[in-house]
Formats: sequence, structure tokens, C-alpha cells
Amino acid sequence: MTEPDVLVIGAGPAGLSAAIALRQAGVGRVTVLERQSVAGGIPRQCGHSPFGMREFGRILSGRRYADRLARTALSLGVDLRLRHSVVAIGAGPRVEVATPDGLVAFAPRRVILATGVREATRAARLVSGERPAGILNTGALQDQVFLRRSAPFRRPVIVGTELVSMSAVLTCLGAGARPAALVESGPRPLARAPFRWLPRLLCVPVHLATEIADIHGARAVEAVTLRGPDGTERMVACDGVLFTGRFTPEAGLARMSGIEIDPATGGPTVDTFGRTSLPDVYAAGNVLRGVETAGWCWAEGRAVARAVAADLAGRGAPDGPGLRIETGEGVRLVMPQSVAAGSAAPAFPAIQLRLDRPVRGELRAESDGQALWSHRLSSGPERRILVPLDTLARSRGHIRIRVHEA
Repeated sequence: MTEPDVLVIGAGPAGLSAAIALRQAGVGRVTVLERQSVAGGIPRQCGHSPFGMREFGRILSGRRYADRLARTALSLGVDLRLRHSVVAIGAGPRVEVATPDGLVAFAPRRVILATGVREATRAARLVSGERPAGILNTGALQDQVFLRRSAPFRRPVIVGTELVSMSAVLTCLGAGARPAALVESGPRPLARAPFRWLPRLLCVPVHLATEIADIHGARAVEAVTLRGPDGTERMVACDGVLFTGRFTPEAGLARMSGIEIDPATGGPTVDTFGRTSLPDVYAAGNVLRGVETAGWCWAEGRAVARAVAADLAGRGAPDGPGLRIETGEGVRLVMPQSVAAGSAAPAFPAIQLRLDRPVRGELRAESDGQALWSHRLSSGPERRILVPLDTLARSRGHIRIRVHEA
């Protein structure tokens, strides 16, 4: 077996775009491994638009978008292998894979992890009550509606107000279901305007600072008990519960392979070139910090692929520890977690961060007591905030990013 130059793990938008960019950069042998029987990641379950404007200059449904990414990769000579589950990544790197024909091992020159995200389950949210039929997450809903052509309920309660929650509202409406309510544990919706206005425009009640206290029903969901901010409980009749969002990186493979995991992001720690703590192993897309849009992951996959291609050509950044980026007051996570040395073009031109609560004030980047950058902001915990990398160039020590509230 001829070994690939680069092995990409995961055939979602980040993995497929990385494979495409590698071939376009002249990398000879590129193999993509996908554990599912169909390539495309989360978008392949989405029958709605908009996908593809950034990538293809036109609006596509999620399924058409996923199909076009896969067809583009294949047309460029990418070796796409479905139903291949990676079980371990070791030094070398050496990648062990479970295939329909048994266990095999690859010894690529470089590896790109693009294993994506998963939604928080009911158990992870600590929601008590019965376990009747009709309790799903967004992925299961989209699978039922768009792939199996069936509607699992008619009047669900949707838990969450992220962008994916608004997508779930549209999916329900398209399947002939009308949500009974949206429930959000926080004080305000997490989706940005104008998306957060969708439920109210459709006359769907939104309960903020509220959680599900109990789920009722023997064979099927019949109602839920909601607990409001003052502790008052009320019952809402419904025939389903849809848990949406609270995505976490699908980082089990990275963790089992000994790759350093950032407790804040839940994904691999990387430098500004996308390099993990395991030599010659890179990461891109939602495995790095939870959910982003398909278009954002597509762009990240391409950027990390360019860094890998430069590395293979001998133009990569030198090895060695970079300047660590630490979180301070008000900042929940940063990615990448270190700034690499060298003059090569980084994969990440900005530090991405998320806040730990809604804040209004000044965001500051500091090093050894010296202010490197500051920016006034009023933002919430699920908003993407970017700190330009070139503003941190004066740093000679570890960098700390924090919020000074007004």
C-alpha cells in the first residue's frame, strides 16, 4: 500500500476543504477517512439553505453543499474512504484504522484532525423525567426529516436558542410541525439578530432564564414542566422535546491518542499553524472549539491545509513552544492557544475567543503588564470575537486576554 502524504480524519466541511486545498497546492497523495457511510458531515443532514456562498458563489441546501464538496475532492484525486474509523494516532505518525475489511495502519507524513462536534445529550444536561419516545437532538431530527422523510412530532418544545435552534425551528415547520415553545436557560437568546427574532415572528413563545424540570409521558412525550427564574413551575403540553446546541468538540480520538486537550475548548490545543502537541498532527474545524458555521470550518480547513503544504515543502514554522495565550476575567476560551515563532504565514490570522457571560466593557490583550491591544465591546458568550494576530507581535512573554467591564 502506498502511504499518503497527508491523512485527513473526518469528511465534513473542514476535512474535505483541507483535502481539496492540499491537492490544489500540489500535495501528491491525500487520503480522507470518514467513519460514516456518506461524506459531508453535519450539512449532509440539512435540507435547508443557506450554504455555499463563500465556497461556491451560490446558495445551496446542506445536502447539495456536502455533495458538491465531496465531488470536488474526488475530482481532484483525493482518496475518500467511507466507513473507516480511526482508533488511534501514535508517534510517527502512525494511524490505526478499523475498516469493513479489518484493521489497517497508515504511516502518513502529516495528519489533519477534522472530527467535528457533537451536541450535548439529555443526560449531559441533567434533565430528569420519563424516557418516552419523541426526545431527540437536532441531528436526529434532521436525519428523520430529510433522510427518512418522516416527522417525529407535531408540537415539540425546543431547548436552546443558538443558531442551530433557529435552524431546528425551520426544519420543524418544513415537516409540518409547529413548536410549542423555545426554552433558554440564559437571560437572553444566544443567536444573533436577526436570527433571534425568528420565533417571535412565527408566534412561538420563548421562555428565558427557564429550564425543563421534568418530562412527562409513558410511551410518548405528553408534556414538560418548565421552571422559571423565580422557581415557579408550569406545565406545557407537547408531543416531543428537541435538545439543540451546546456543541462540544468530538475530541475522543485526540484524547485517547495522548494529544493535549484544552479544558476550556474541549478540543486539542494548537498553535497559530494548527499544530497539535503530537508532532506532525494538525487540527482544523469544529474539533478545535465547538460549533462554527460550515463556511467558517471550510475556510479553516483550507488555511490549515496551506500550512501543512508549506511544512511538507520545508517552508513551515520552526518547531518549539510558542507564546502561550491565557484567559483572564470574562474570557471563557481562546483558540489557538499559543503563538508560534517564525515568519511563515499562519493558518489562524486572529485569536478566536468566547466570553463566559454577557459583558459590556473593554477587551484587553496584555503581556508582562504591557497593553498590546484593546477594543470596546458589548457582547455575549456565544459570539465569535477576533483579536488580530499582528497586534500581539510586540509580546515577549505569555499573553493574557481579559475583559475590563465598564
